[in-house]
Amino acid sequence: MVEVLLPKMGESVMEARIIRWLKKPGDPVEADEPILEIATDKVDSEVPAPVSGILQEIRVQEGATVPVGTVLALIAQAGEATPPSATQAKPEPALLQEVESPTSSPTAGNGHSMPERIPARHGDRFYSPLVRTIAQQEGISLAELEKIPGTGAGGRVTKNDLLAYLETRKAAPLAPSAPTPTPATPVPTAVPASIQEIIAYLQEHFILVPKKKFTHGEAAEIIEMDRMRRLIAENMVYSKHVSPHVTSFVEADVTPVVLWREKVKEEFERKYGEKLTFTHLFVEVLAKVLREFPQLNASVEGDRILLKKEIHIGVAVALPTNNLIVPVVRHADRLNLAGIATAVNDLSRRARAGQLKPDEIVGGTYTLSNVGTFGNVMGTPVILQPQVAILATGAIRKKPAIIETPAGDMIGVRYMMFLSHSYDHRVIDGALGGAFVRRVADLLEAWDVNRVP
Repeated sequence: MVEVLLPKMGESVMEARIIRWLKKPGDPVEADEPILEIATDKVDSEVPAPVSGILQEIRVQEGATVPVGTVLALIAQAGEATPPSATQAKPEPALLQEVESPTSSPTAGNGHSMPERIPARHGDRFYSPLVRTIAQQEGISLAELEKIPGTGAGGRVTKNDLLAYLETRKAAPLAPSAPTPTPATPVPTAVPASIQEIIAYLQEHFILVPKKKFTHGEAAEIIEMDRMRRLIAENMVYSKHVSPHVTSFVEADVTPVVLWREKVKEEFERKYGEKLTFTHLFVEVLAKVLREFPQLNASVEGDRILLKKEIHIGVAVALPTNNLIVPVVRHADRLNLAGIATAVNDLSRRARAGQLKPDEIVGGTYTLSNVGTFGNVMGTPVILQPQVAILATGAIRKKPAIIETPAGDMIGVRYMMFLSHSYDHRVIDGALGGAFVRRVADLLEAWDVNRVP
């Protein structure tokens, strides 16, 4: 009997949710054939069968969230198949699943009263499904969880932090404290599942505007958001809530860039085997300017600003499903133009094919969105948290422009483009945010048309 384990999908991914089983007990499977679909908070992917045989038993049911290394199923190879176990339909132990109802059990296994459900995000902290479930089972309240020091990324409480705390608590139980008065603003009991719930939650707890009901008329088609769209919606609303966005605009004369690319693109493709796009040139320039402006290559954690020493540029990619994903070009400042083109093209191809690894869409320190790809002149991009800024490049268009020459000013046809720079006004003021995007424009305008590709 061969165990099917939840594979490790990257350094930052410690658990996943079972979305759908593609096979059922008793079905034959081939080695490397996908048998189930899983989802992390980064990407969706498939788990292949490690060997050929018969799917004997499913250990974890759809909807459960389990840590890496969990036995998901058993596959019987030739000569050892037996009738499917009657226990295959039993769900994974409650410790490894998210609690579906806060009233499903009045007490935890240790006798403590069950507290309210722990939200996925509270203040500056994020709690994974596994940590929330363990806290629920052990009777740990949100207030108590907030006091536990976290050793994970950004101070996140990990499973090991929580288990270590539980051992300490067993050795020295906490003294009973006076009842805490009910707060005026109740703590949310669940992660919002839809954009409507997110908006309602913000209106109730943070935004001092009345709730409104809208009439949509009789002719309306209801379309359910897919999982990726719900994640995008949650992240965008969260970013707008956390970061006061300011956007500065600069119009750049990119005629030298357009002429140079047109001159060298065929030679570049023959030499390096990659098509040369404007996005590659923008990434190269951004990497240089981020080295000059380290305050923009940063993130915010509470009241701390973290200046990142490495430059990892995320490049927004539109998917065939009309969703958006942002794979990351790591160490962009260390790559030459050919390296940037290779990295961006590879990430873009695999993003559209759904083949990105979880670690390839995390860790970005700055983001580029080329809205000009869709013919848009400019945009006001939303910051990808916890970064502090994002740049949108608009469509390149021929326009009449004033050209300054030693002999005097003249009007000529030039290739012009708008740059839209959105930044977090908590830590980036207009002078710095404006100077950054102006510097990007200056480098594009001063592009060397005689440069060797």
